[in-house]
Amino acid sequence: MSEPAADLGCGDNGAERLTAEELRTLFLFESLTDDQLALYVANGRVERYPAAARVYEEGRPATCFYVLLSGTIALSRRIQGDEVELNRTEQRGVYAGATQAYLGERADQQYPHSMLAVSDVELFSLPAQVLATSLREWFPMATHLLEGMFLGLRASQTIVGERERLLALGSLSAGLTHELNNPAAAAVRATAVLRERVAHMRHKLAMIADGRLDASGLHGLVELQEEAVKRAMNAPPLSAMATADAEDELSDWLDEHDIAGGWELASTLVAAGIDAQWLERIAGAVGGENLEAAVRWLTYTVETEQLMCEIAEAVTRMSTLVAAAKQYSQLDRAPYQTVDVHDLLGATLTMMQAKIPEGVRIVKEYDRTAPSIPAYAAELNQVWTNLIDNAFSAMRAEGGTLTVRTGHDAERVFVEIADTGPGIPAAIRPRIFEPFFTTKPVGEGTGLGLDISYRIIVNKHHGDIRVESEPGDTRFRVLLPINPAES
Repeated sequence: MSEPAADLGCGDNGAERLTAEELRTLFLFESLTDDQLALYVANGRVERYPAAARVYEEGRPATCFYVLLSGTIALSRRIQGDEVELNRTEQRGVYAGATQAYLGERADQQYPHSMLAVSDVELFSLPAQVLATSLREWFPMATHLLEGMFLGLRASQTIVGERERLLALGSLSAGLTHELNNPAAAAVRATAVLRERVAHMRHKLAMIADGRLDASGLHGLVELQEEAVKRAMNAPPLSAMATADAEDELSDWLDEHDIAGGWELASTLVAAGIDAQWLERIAGAVGGENLEAAVRWLTYTVETEQLMCEIAEAVTRMSTLVAAAKQYSQLDRAPYQTVDVHDLLGATLTMMQAKIPEGVRIVKEYDRTAPSIPAYAAELNQVWTNLIDNAFSAMRAEGGTLTVRTGHDAERVFVEIADTGPGIPAAIRPRIFEPFFTTKPVGEGTGLGLDISYRIIVNKHHGDIRVESEPGDTRFRVLLPINPAES
């Protein structure tokens, strides 16, 4: 087997080599043949680092494989903006660094964590390319098994992640269908009633205009009709008791003037702000003989106006929901674009309206001075969905308040999702962003929601996501750079 070039980026901190016998004292190499050890002797180096030195840093290209010879090292990762220590050891022979070099381009060849020298340390370093070549040539079966495990796990994670997205979209679609059905049904009902009321209006108008009213009387009645419509549009809401009293008074007036079914007409007229004093003007305009027809005609006029308002509100609601779905999905827009986070939050909250648990109220504390930012809008909507859905789950039993806050500084915009649920226990808080970790019952969560959110924010947007939690106050804060290229 040909030997790779020795200078591959490792060994810069020392030129000393180990002998084959010294390498064999390390458990990783104890079963290698003399020829195999010779390759590592030729290409490996001993590196020394003083206490507090950083051997390598998370996210940098993984060029070296390290084995501890002496001293104490610590491995750490950046989690929610903080450096979190994962492991600390002084065990001779432990290894870290380019441990996935054998996968080549199939895996992201970056250091998954940082290594810090806690004390003065000695490390045996081996170029990643040397390790990758030797593993593939010396242990082909084991390498294939490891590749299969790694790629299978990654594929499974991708499939489950897509499944979670589809489930979330299906749940939101079901809620959207329900939300659209209500205003649609209201519009259909109002249209049917409107058709009936218009027919009654034509009938009563024919009775009034059948030679029994002169032109001036009919003109005056039309003016009163216009005034009634204006009253209906601007009528102030009344309390239940005030409404009942007004209906009783108006019903008595209608009965006194021999208008049948006065109690049915009274509720419509009172809702339109019409009282007995105003109806006296109708009586003066048309006379007693035509009073009932005129009152009913005006009642139908008011009711048609109210029905048209209902239809307008229903159609506006449907249009708003469709616009929110369009904003949420971003199907008609470029994946990467400049967005206002408030538009995205509004669309997400609208889409999730049907999922709000009973007893949960939503508070919005928006900083409207926050600038627009370049982002993958649809994926940010997925992050808001995951965080809000988790908050709803936390408050499902007892109710509470969901607070959505925004703000910014010179470099970043933040979005904070806060709930008043029981909080996240300190023991599991470091694990909440791990893939497949969930506290929900079996079948209710995949454990990928926060993992996906973390990767969208940190890896794709170069931002950060942090959590603070205590009973009654859990806050997930997403920080997004205003100028990603600079950050």
